[in-house]
Amino acid sequence: MQLALALAVSASVGAFAHEAGIDAMTTVFWRCAFGALFLCCWSLAFGHLDRERMSRGNLAASALAGAFLALCWVCLFSAFRMTSIATATLVFQSYPFILVIAGAIVWRDQVSRDQILWMVMAFAGVALASGALGGHHEEGAGWLLGLVLTIVSAGAYVVTTMITRAIRNQRPEVTMMMQAATGAVLLAGLADFHQDVSVASWGWLIGMGVIHTGLVMVAMYATFPLLATPVIAIMNFVYPAVVILIDWMIYDKLLSPWQFAGVALIAVATLGLNLKWRLLPAAP
Repeated sequence: MQLALALAVSASVGAFAHEAGIDAMTTVFWRCAFGALFLCCWSLAFGHLDRERMSRGNLAASALAGAFLALCWVCLFSAFRMTSIATATLVFQSYPFILVIAGAIVWRDQVSRDQILWMVMAFAGVALASGALGGHHEEGAGWLLGLVLTIVSAGAYVVTTMITRAIRNQRPEVTMMMQAATGAVLLAGLADFHQDVSVASWGWLIGMGVIHTGLVMVAMYATFPLLATPVIAIMNFVYPAVVILIDWMIYDKLLSPWQFAGVALIAVATLGLNLKWRLLPAAP
């Protein structure tokens, strides 16, 4: 229940970014700044910043991952405006499959024939979910650029994940704090601090930092050691489901039948990959 709630709340980040009403670069800066501040206070309160538990290597890796995470968020938030929150989110769901490909290239992980078939199905689903095949959407370079930015965002998130996996014996709250702080530092020179930001917008920006970067991450990381991998894999579908619901109910943007077909393909392929379902008979 805790993981489901965390994922459902996390799915509202696109709506928060949209309602903030400012450019993506500045939005991500404030998300990182408020998130880092909250996680610093959280870590101090619970004693997670003990020097004996921290190493320069882990902190450096966290900072490097934070640079790619900032790139991920900037590209994704930009894509939200160019396509739609639901479409960008669904295309972003290609990242587990990009991670498998990256693992095969970087770590020489073995990729089975079944995994290849699941990936082919998933990318076919992404093509349908994006609206590029058979869907109806606003024609123009903006939509296509939004799809490209979403793929770049997914790739940046894969790099973030690969770097984060190399971090050992460090609290996830500290890792996320360093990532957010790095993002804030890198974007400080690119954010627009001269634009007018309403009181309501500040509420959305603070919410993204405290809720999505802080509380949600803490809640999610706390559940991972308690749940089996198949359960986590299935629960992760709460996120795109809630995003689709929000985009429909709040912004009146409903996916086309072709896009829903793409969602189904992505869902089946993701479950097949995570639960190791077999499509082909075992090699003799």
